Order: sequence, then structure tokens, then C-alpha cells
Amino acid sequence: MEKNKTINVKGTGITLFSEGDYDFISLTDIAKHKDSANTDSIIQNWLRNRNTIELLGFWELMYNPTFKPLEFEGFKKQAGLNSFVMTPKKWVESTNAIGIKSKSGRYGGTFAHMDIAFEFASWISIEFKLFIIKEFQRLKADESDRLKLNWNLQRTLAKVNYHIHTDAIKEILIPMELSKVQTSFVYADEADMLNMALFGTTARQWRDANHKANGNIRDEASIEQLVVLSNMESINAVLIHQGLNQTERLVQLNIIAITQMKSLLQNRSLKKIKNK
Repeated sequence: MEKNKTINVKGTGITLFSEGDYDFISLTDIAKHKDSANTDSIIQNWLRNRNTIELLGFWELMYNPTFKPLEFEGFKKQAGLNSFVMTPKKWVESTNAIGIKSKSGRYGGTFAHMDIAFEFASWISIEFKLFIIKEFQRLKADESDRLKLNWNLQRTLAKVNYHIHTDAIKEILIPMELSKVQTSFVYADEADMLNMALFGTTARQWRDANHKANGNIRDEASIEQLVVLSNMESINAVLIHQGLNQTERLVQLNIIAITQMKSLLQNRSLKKIKNK
């Protein structure tokens, strides 16, 4: 579960969080736009409506394989009656719903999947809903831009010393008159030596253990790991020129990887960059 984020909509702070592929928006914060002192009552009044119960039930039927439809049908028959009372807790516990969640703490309250939250916002105010959608879209666009930037940063860091590294291999490790196929095997061997020093596994071993991964071992690496990998490529080139064999270089590079990872993981400035 990701940490909470907040968007400001017409002076009201609305909290969001992501869980898996789903975005959840605070119904409690949306209700504050109408009456900040009675948010629980506002949410419960909305839940009493037959249209609301149908919306919640149909959403769960679409996305939740463990939803209890019989309990939903029972609530749907009662919804709208003066005697009908519904709370978020009762709905979740009775139907095994996943579209509504309760969180405790400073930024707690009742949250709902964005599909449901937008409908609640419509019930509060159509105008307010439109402003929420606008700010939510802006937030997702910013997140998308940051993800693209991080991806490009990772790819750049991984390749920043590529030419230095491969030139050293050409000069020292590759005998003359090798075919292109033979040369590629040498490169793969050196790349896996770096993988072993940093990740403790070869690229193939990692693929065998991560069949569902979209990328390779380096695509899935953290920013810290890629920084260290970039440094290791330069250092390996120096060690190659010094005449160290691969076993000797592996031992030294592993020590360097451990030291640099410890340093980066404790670096406050890097933590601030990642958390922006």
C-alpha cells in the first residue's frame, strides 16, 4: 500500500492512496465540503439510498470474485426504507466488499475506489465532483511524468559507463580474431560477474526465478542499485587494466557493492529525491 497523498479541491484537502492497481479517495474528506462536523452521518445517509447500494453491489460483482451477492440482494430490497441503516463497516463485513475501506490514524476515515468516490462526490455536488476529477487527473499526470523520469534515469545510470567498460574488455580480455559470437559471450560473462557482485545472481538465474517480470534483472533494479552498478562498471574497467583475473575482481567488486549500497541507503538526500 502506498503512502497517502493529498489534492486540494476548492480549499478542501482530499486524501488518496493506491493499493495494487486501485486508487482510493477519502469519502470523509469529500463529505467535509458539505458539513465538516457530520461527515459520518453524511456518508451513512448516502449509503441508505437504493441507487447507492446498487452501485456498490454492481461494482463489486464486476471486480471482486469473493463478493457475497446474496447479502447484496438482501440489502438492495431494504434500501430506501425508513428503517434501513447502513454503515461502511456493515457493508464491508456483510458482503466482503473491497471497494470501500476504513483507515485509522491522522489521515484516516472512510475511503472508496475512485469509481465509487466520484459517484459520492456527485451526490454531494456535481460541480465539486468535476473539480475533484480535474485535480485527480493532474495528480496522475504528475505521477506519470515522474515515473518516466525515473525510468529514463535508471536506464541512463545503467549505461553511463558502458563504453569505458566494453573498451577495457576489448583491450584486455578479448583475444584477437575472435568472432562476433565469441566476443558476445565474453561480454555476457563480464556482465554476469557484475550481476553476481551486486545482485548475487546471474541474469539467467534471475529470469528463471522471475518468470512474470516484464523486464530483466537491471530493469527491476532500484535507483541505488543502478548507481552502484554504474560505479562498478568504471571500477571493473580499472581492475581489468591492472591485470586482475575475474575471480579477484569479483571479490573486490562485491566488497565495493556492499559498502556503496550501505552508504546510499543511509543517504538522506537520495531519500528526499525518491520521496518527491
